[in-house]
Amino acid sequence: QVQLVESGGGLVQAGGSLRLSCAASGRTFSNYGMGWFRQAPGKVRDFVAAIDWSGSMTYYRNSVKGRFTISRDNAENTVYLQMNSLKPEDTAVYYCAADSAGIASIGVNDYDYWGQGTQVTVSS
Repeated sequence: QVQLVESGGGLVQAGGSLRLSCAASGRTFSNYGMGWFRQAPGKVRDFVAAIDWSGSMTYYRNSVKGRFTISRDNAENTVYLQMNSLKPEDTAVYYCAADSAGIASIGVNDYDYWGQGTQVTVSS
């Protein structure tokens, strides 16, 4: 079992930045691929970014490339999502997730464990 707790969400103006953190506990964090997803009201949960167990492979949805950066610190059991140049359309609840396969997966169904989410609101 892996427990995931997100933090760092909040209200920010367009063009601003936020850094989300996801702290993991339970099984060996470094074995897991990690992902960030988001879900806006009335919409499906969408892939945002993913990183493999080693941190050497990352993937991003097209709309966040060049603005968001996913990273991990296996010594601290934490994965991060640095979000810059935020836009109102980035507004959503952001979730982190863990994939026991250890790879940087992009599908919702690839992940085994989920956090409770953190709200990000970008005002125009």
